[in-house]
Amino acid sequence: MRKIFRKIHLWLSIPFGLIITLTCFSGAMLVFEKEVTDLVQHKLVFVENASGEALTVGTVASLAAEYVPEGTSITGVTVFRNPERAWQVSLSQPRRAYLYVDQYTGEIKGQNERLGFYTFMFKLHRWLLDSMKPGREVFWGKIIVGISTIMFVFVLVSGIVIWWPKNRNMLRARLKINVGTSWGRFWHDLHVAGGIYVCVFLLAMALTGLTWSFGWYRTGFYALFGAGQTQQGTSAGRSQASGNNGGATARGERAGHGSGASGHGQSGERGDGANRDGGATLNYESWQKAYEAVKEARPEVESYTVSSTSVSVPANKFGNRRGSDTYNFDGQSGEITSVKAYKDGDASAKLRGWIYSVHVGSWGGLTTRIIAFLSALLGASLPLTGYYLWIMRITGRKPQHHHHPDAKELRP
Repeated sequence: MRKIFRKIHLWLSIPFGLIITLTCFSGAMLVFEKEVTDLVQHKLVFVENASGEALTVGTVASLAAEYVPEGTSITGVTVFRNPERAWQVSLSQPRRAYLYVDQYTGEIKGQNERLGFYTFMFKLHRWLLDSMKPGREVFWGKIIVGISTIMFVFVLVSGIVIWWPKNRNMLRARLKINVGTSWGRFWHDLHVAGGIYVCVFLLAMALTGLTWSFGWYRTGFYALFGAGQTQQGTSAGRSQASGNNGGATARGERAGHGSGASGHGQSGERGDGANRDGGATLNYESWQKAYEAVKEARPEVESYTVSSTSVSVPANKFGNRRGSDTYNFDGQSGEITSVKAYKDGDASAKLRGWIYSVHVGSWGGLTTRIIAFLSALLGASLPLTGYYLWIMRITGRKPQHHHHPDAKELRP
């Protein structure tokens, strides 16, 4: 049986190994995108002087409404518990676009912009830098990544069968990485022990990632967990309340950049709350009343996203990090009218959030994100070390085992 799985492991790894390496490496690079972006764009994301009393939510929304171009409206304001983080004002267009506003001075600091490095890594991770061109029926980059991910699942499972130890002594030997004997020995141990250490995490990433590659797989995956699929509409509140750019990362849709988005400026307050796209007049004063009511009820949360008739707050510190509790309010008076808890939400929306949280490793906070980063990075090395072992085998050269406890079993 092991001989069959050894052949499966080898002959699937050879043609798909490089693609798996690129997918895992680019995925690892994306894990801490938010932290790196905040560091690089520190002057944009954080205020210069976090002192004094902050402006009201309505005032910030009004200032942003005056700043945005014709045809664009304000859809929400995200307030952070951290007083040094600039508030984010969500825009109706481009998709997932928002402005950073200094809540103490009213300065429009600029519009969100994804770093070029992460744009490149995301396209590599999802589509091998391909794009869906008009008139083309097949999205080859997406399909190739999806098929390679399926093959990766088989490679991982076959690897478990091949290298699973027969007893505890062999297990201890398999879990050791010898450093200081020879490079051949080191690459061999890194492939075997490294694969054992991260196999479960890589399987979780691969199986969840496939939901974005194939509709038939997504349908089956949702059915397996007893959740039907719904239209994946996303609101500014849901994406901002999560405290990350998860939706954009999950689907590859990032906001474009409007004219003047990177500039700085001040403007007078639009007291009437009118939108520049000709939409209905919004009573921004009610936003502040609703925000204060929710803040009093939920002082422990990291952020509050206020929109025209609701305030959303993150529901979970662990688990589904994209889940939120929603407080609906009267658009004129600002009084809270109802509360929709995450636990009572739609099953498919919950599963969608869980899929993303597991895929990027955010479900357990910083610890699981670090594990996800290291697992993906080690996953990128597995095909390369596997190629090395294969070449050593076909050329008749084998790693030196130096009286390894189960040397007979350890062969490439």
